[in-house]
Amino acid sequence: MGKNYNAAIAKVDTNKFYNIDDAVKLLPETATAKFDETVDVAVRLGIDPKQSEQMVRGTVVLPNGTGKKVRVLVFAKGEKEKEAKDAGADFVGGEDLVEKIAKGWLDFDAIVATPDMMGSVGKLGKVLGPRGLMPNPKLGTVTFDIARAVKDIKAGKVEFKIDKAGNVHVAFGKISFGVNKLKENFTVLLESIIKAKPSTSKGTYLRSITISTTMGPGIKIDAAGVRETF
Repeated sequence: MGKNYNAAIAKVDTNKFYNIDDAVKLLPETATAKFDETVDVAVRLGIDPKQSEQMVRGTVVLPNGTGKKVRVLVFAKGEKEKEAKDAGADFVGGEDLVEKIAKGWLDFDAIVATPDMMGSVGKLGKVLGPRGLMPNPKLGTVTFDIARAVKDIKAGKVEFKIDKAGNVHVAFGKISFGVNKLKENFTVLLESIIKAKPSTSKGTYLRSITISTTMGPGIKIDAAGVRETF
């Protein structure tokens, strides 16, 4: 461990579970890198990821964005192409883009498609699926309301989904946002994860919550206190 990391971890009581306010206030003190570090949260959920009915997945628009410029590609035709361009989409097209992606082009971060284009987009399942880029109606990325979908993604829409171990990992801002904006983003994200609790989930849903900067140590949050707050 480097000198900067040791200095950062010395500011965090690894045996303590912080309330949200104190945890977020610690973040700037643990950011030692010369670049604008991303701030992440890891939430361990009390669900069984092997049970399909206990899948936890959703999206939420963070009030202060993510601090990341997102390149949005839209599959659409006719009037919806113009709608996508007017909304700020970076790439818009149909079969031409399908062929381009099939040949290996992947210079984009998110995809939105109109329902009538999914027959063509579906051919890219093996390419887009493993990368988490396949449009999904449940996530609002297969829709005729193209303008709203594009604007939401550009504004800071993020997806959360449990992994095989029952954990959710999400980036919710940059250290340059400051304490107040980071707390706002974190609170909105946590509320969404809580609302996504499966009806079949029994026992404690929020098992543990840890936030950290890209290069900083983990800061544990009092999950029991969070459960009482929301």
